[in-house]
Amino acid sequence: MARPSHREKLLTEGLGVVHAQGYVGASVRDIVQAAGVPQGSFTNHFTSKEAFGLEVLDLYFEKTCEGFQSTLLNDSLKPLDRVAAYIDLNIKRLRSFELHKGCMYGNLAAEASDHSEPIRLRLVEIFGEIQKSIEGCLKAAIKDGDLAPKTKAGETAGFILSSLQGAILMAKTTRSTLPIERFRKILFASVLHD
Repeated sequence: MARPSHREKLLTEGLGVVHAQGYVGASVRDIVQAAGVPQGSFTNHFTSKEAFGLEVLDLYFEKTCEGFQSTLLNDSLKPLDRVAAYIDLNIKRLRSFELHKGCMYGNLAAEASDHSEPIRLRLVEIFGEIQKSIEGCLKAAIKDGDLAPKTKAGETAGFILSSLQGAILMAKTTRSTLPIERFRKILFASVLHD
């Protein structure tokens, strides 16, 4: 097996640094130190920190898409069970970070959107993809009769995504999964019912 290139190391280790310290808080020096590569390697592979940030964001999105396969896109589960599985996966990931890192999308939306238009626009695209996947589950639930036909799948999917992001932020702040668990309970008891 080939050794990872400096570029790969910068991206994989840099993702961890950006996720833990934030985009603004993660210096190029922090990133190259975590990757264990020479300082010049960064500028050899990335034209700017912003270009690096976009690639790290895409790498994180690849990992998110892997999670979609077992949750939102898993046709072996009932549509609303897919939504529940996606929320549960987020709880599991937060616990694996000991609730310190939160969701990198939410973190970047809060701190980088004012500093980088390309990162802001990429986040809009990513949030759109997530919302579209949730909407697909809701449309399937309507078709199966598990949600009322009058349910507005697009609006409800946007509500779910926004509320989940807020609950993740609160979980990170309080160091407790209770905000997400509360959101999940209310979502299925009051919003997603026929």
